[in-house]
Amino acid sequence: MHLFFIEGDLKIMSAMKPLSCLIGINSAVLSKKENFILEAGLFVRICEELIEVFREQRKDYFRLMKFTIEKENSMLEGKFAQWLINDILSTNEYTIIGIAYYTDSYEDVILEIIAGLNENPSAIFLRKLINLHMSVRKDLYNVIIKKIVSQYLAAA
Repeated sequence: MHLFFIEGDLKIMSAMKPLSCLIGINSAVLSKKENFILEAGLFVRICEELIEVFREQRKDYFRLMKFTIEKENSMLEGKFAQWLINDILSTNEYTIIGIAYYTDSYEDVILEIIAGLNENPSAIFLRKLINLHMSVRKDLYNVIIKKIVSQYLAAA
């Protein structure tokens, strides 16, 4: 367990859980290769769904600016981590220092992402950031996971 202080409060966060736990898959019964493939697929699908959430939130802006779908996609991908961080901060559950600690990065890295100076953080950073985002936006992820599971079941 990770212990850290945020604005005087003691917070306890468990180590990152596999994404497969979200959909009720026991990763212990899968091989290392199968787990890797499953986790990668879930990570990609969650990112895709989050991008669609952000697209919906900004649809009026995109329409006003008369963006092409390519321009929208470029902006959504470039601002993805920034919008995740801002959404986490909007809950008032974490500060920039808390996000930096949880993602095992420096406060300056978080500030660069917020300022739009770093639009391409590492996949490891994004994985940790999404895990933190999941902890503060459980309802959103319940909807996303239900959608992903229903799509996989429909395709089977």
